[in-house]
Amino acid sequence: MSTILITGASSGLGAEMARQLAARGHDLALCARRTDRLDSLREEIRAADPRRRVEVRALDVSDDDQVFEVFRGFRSDFRTIDRIVVNAGLGKGAPLGTGGHAANRETAVTNFLGALAQCDAAMEIFRAQERGHLVVVSSMSAMRGLPKTMTTYAATKAGVAHLAEGLRNELYGTPLGRTVKITVLYPGYIASEMNEHVRDRTPLMVSTEKGVRAMVAAIESEQADACVPRLPWALLAPVMRHAPLPVLKRLL
Repeated sequence: MSTILITGASSGLGAEMARQLAARGHDLALCARRTDRLDSLREEIRAADPRRRVEVRALDVSDDDQVFEVFRGFRSDFRTIDRIVVNAGLGKGAPLGTGGHAANRETAVTNFLGALAQCDAAMEIFRAQERGHLVVVSSMSAMRGLPKTMTTYAATKAGVAHLAEGLRNELYGTPLGRTVKITVLYPGYIASEMNEHVRDRTPLMVSTEKGVRAMVAAIESEQADACVPRLPWALLAPVMRHAPLPVLKRLL
C-alpha cells in the first residue's frame, strides 16, 4: 500500500482520516502541533494493526521553514511519500470591522499561507519523485462568500481550493499531469472540535466517522473534486454558488 502524510492529524478530521486510512493498509506520516495526541494516535493505530508504520513530527503550519523541514524529513524516513493531505486549519473569526482582526489574521495565516507552504513542499516532493497525490481539504463554505464570523474562514477555504485548481491547470497535458493527481475535498458539516459551537444547531451535521468515511472514499478513488458527504452537499453546491443573495440569506 502507500505512504500518506496528513497535517493537522492530532484531532478531528485529520485523526479520523489517519485511523481509517491505516485500517485500509496505508502507512502514515502524521504531524500537528500537539505531539502528545499524535503519540497516542500512533499507539492506537499500532495496537489495531502492528504491521502499520506510523511516524510523527511536530508541525506548526504557520512556520514556513518548519513545513519544508518536516515534509522533507518524512520523505527521508519513508523514501517515498505517495499522498499528502493538506488538512491543518483553524476556524476562528469575527465580523470585519468589529475588533477581531487578530483572530481573522490567525485563521488567514494558518488556513491559506500555511496551505500554500504545504502545497509548495508537497509539490517539491512530487516533482522529485515524478508522481504523487495532493489532497487539499477545503470546505463547502468555499462555494460563496459568507457573513460575520465565517467571512475570513470561507475566503481562506476558497483560496485553498484555487491553489489546488491552479496546480491541476498547470499540470494538465504534461507528463507530470499523468502521474501527479490533485483532489479538492469540500466537507459539509462533519462533527469535529472546530465546529462544536454549531453541532446542535444544524440537522445536517454527521458524525466524524461517517463524514470522514466519505472523505476517504473520495481520496482513495482520486476524485478531482468532491463535496462530502455527497448528500446533501453535492446538491446544495450549485445553490450556494448561484442562488440570488436574498435567497441565500434565508438559507444561511
